[in-house]
Amino acid sequence: MKKAVALILTFNLLFMFYACTGDKINKNSRDSLSVCLASEPDTLDPALNSTADGATMCAHLFSGLAKWTKGEDGTLKIVPDAAEALSEGVVNEDGTVTYTYKLKENLMWSDGVPLTAQDFVFSWNRAASPDLAADYHYMFDIIKGYDEMWAVPETEGEADKTESRLDITAPDNKTLVVTLKNKTNYWNELIAFPTYYPVREDVVSDDSWATNPETYISNGPYTMTEWKHNSVITLKKNDNYVDSESVTMPEIRFFLSDDTNNMLANFRNGDWKFIDSIPNNEIQRIKEEYESEFSVTNQLGTYYLCWNINEDILPDTSKLEGEAEEKAKAEVRKAISLLIDRNYIVNSITQCNESPAPAFISQGIAEPDGTEFYKSSGNSNEFSGYYDVSAESAEENYNNAVKTLKKYYHFDSESGMFTDFPPIIYVYNTSDNHRAIAEYIQSALQSLGITVNLENQEWNTFLNTRKSGDYTLARNGWVADYNDPLTFLDMWSAFSGNNDIQFGKGNHAELRMYNLDLREYGIDVKVRNGTWAETYDVLISEIKGCSDTQLRYKLMHIAEDMLMDTGCITPIYYNTDPYLISSDVTGFYANPLGYKYFMNTVISE
Repeated sequence: MKKAVALILTFNLLFMFYACTGDKINKNSRDSLSVCLASEPDTLDPALNSTADGATMCAHLFSGLAKWTKGEDGTLKIVPDAAEALSEGVVNEDGTVTYTYKLKENLMWSDGVPLTAQDFVFSWNRAASPDLAADYHYMFDIIKGYDEMWAVPETEGEADKTESRLDITAPDNKTLVVTLKNKTNYWNELIAFPTYYPVREDVVSDDSWATNPETYISNGPYTMTEWKHNSVITLKKNDNYVDSESVTMPEIRFFLSDDTNNMLANFRNGDWKFIDSIPNNEIQRIKEEYESEFSVTNQLGTYYLCWNINEDILPDTSKLEGEAEEKAKAEVRKAISLLIDRNYIVNSITQCNESPAPAFISQGIAEPDGTEFYKSSGNSNEFSGYYDVSAESAEENYNNAVKTLKKYYHFDSESGMFTDFPPIIYVYNTSDNHRAIAEYIQSALQSLGITVNLENQEWNTFLNTRKSGDYTLARNGWVADYNDPLTFLDMWSAFSGNNDIQFGKGNHAELRMYNLDLREYGIDVKVRNGTWAETYDVLISEIKGCSDTQLRYKLMHIAEDMLMDTGCITPIYYNTDPYLISSDVTGFYANPLGYKYFMNTVISE
């Protein structure tokens, strides 16, 4: 899930105006909690959201079958929410698994209309459908019927794929039955995921329903009562929520900003009790000034750069085409990755205990034996992952990068510069952290004559720029949607809505250069000179259908090998989650997926 840290200077003026027009915060109120996660969310339709800040808000507004909670012992766990219990699932003769859920009594929407099992049936089919084309539609591909829903008709007379439906039924208003293709260990985490939240058919028939509090009908702990766009979203406790007695904070105000200095100023003066981003140049002072209020928690996420695979980065004089061209571009991308000093970034820029990332799949994601997945990645006997990110390797990495780049670009030995590397536009969204990293990368490459032009975009514009492939190089970040390596892998299937690199899209869709041979693992798959969809997508499908745990993890390593061999992913560091929370607030918790939970908070006197 994409992590937002976003807004522009203009919004500072909005906040100043907002504060001066009388809508001020009552600092002494214990019934309203003011927080700031990020800037204006792209959407608060749970089926369409793909950001961590949006997911946090949706988790306060909606109730799925299950939810994350913090136990009395301090551990995070998945528990029933709208469902009476978490189903164990019944394995059928054909290997499919059927889950049956009984819904709790007296479930209601925020407007008092009864919520039924049919609402879940509608919502899951909507979120998975080609009609909606949600970024996360592939999260439903473990359910029977998904493949048929997305199958392309071979003949003109075939039924339209949008008529197909997931294997989900509602025998009565309180019973939901769903059949998966096979056993899925992270199923409970999926039904706690925002994309699986219910919405109501008559409500979402209005395309603008999720932008206006008057039409925003939900079923969770809170209802939306105000949305001053680019300023604040106000939520109030929903008395119709099935577990409303557990909700201790009557009102939450989500202020919208990506200006970290603005965030810190409002925290310091007591207006905001929680901020999710901190100015880089203030980190050391904050660690001392707010020792008990500054927290850095673990997060299952990776900060990385992504390259658009369809963009040309070779010199104008290059005569390479097809497979030879793509192999050359992959070498160049990997060489650029070697020029980046990840230790400098985490020690001098981010400064919040991040670890340099030698692979894409995050630390904290484990193998079946409990060891870190990334430590078994790559093909080196000398270091873990795909890049040696030790401080001692910097000089060797630099020399290897220059050696590779000399194969494709003219190097002027007198100046020590490459003279014909096309200018790169590096796109990033508003944030002190992103800007500082961008400027460092610009400087590092400029020292070799490679021009990097920086382009800062507002968060929502930035999301759509990456999604449409309208870039060459962009900053990116991914936080796990569930604790399994697959959450970092299936997003790169050709038809995934989160496939910002454009694998299997545009010109890359027709490029036949990928090989996949799984026969040694007892799988009858051998493809030579196939497309990305014919190889990588097939591999992901085999992973999702694999019931042998050890084999499944071997296949996921193969998938990461394919990704990293393209050079399109440049891992920078493994995330931590730094934030400031006022010492008079109790009951707050966060999960390793980047979601923040305020519904059980209390402000002490």
